Amino acid sequence: MDIISQLQDQVNTIAALAFNTFGTLQRDAPPVRLSTNYPEPPPNPTDDAAEAPNTSEQPKQLGAALVKAAKQFDALVAALPLSDGGEEAQLKRIAELQAENDAVGQELQRQLEAAEKELKQVQELFGQATDNCLNLKKPD
Repeated sequence: MDIISQLQDQVNTIAALAFNTFGTLQRDAPPVRLSTNYPEPPPNPTDDAAEAPNTSEQPKQLGAALVKAAKQFDALVAALPLSDGGEEAQLKRIAELQAENDAVGQELQRQLEAAEKELKQVQELFGQATDNCLNLKKPD
């Protein structure tokens, strides 16, 4: 897999982890009293003693996974090749590569024409050979 695809996959991973982290934080957040005019929020019925450590650890684990994914993304970005000389150097390199591509294309075209010419000669010789074989055959 190339570096750009790896970067795209890592961005998708970070987005999924962030979504899950924020969702978990929102789901597990205790109710907050907005004003003294409102009554005290009712206790959350899912707050069991056995579940409490689980909900406090999950955001930490998701946060750690998010940080790890971000570090992996930074490592992939650091592995990208550097552009030397800016836009002008890149345009010059593109022009050089295009000229090289054109030269190779012309050479391939010449080779193709030579191969087609040789194929035509072989087909003519094959036709002559089959005609000669048919002419030498005795009639029944």
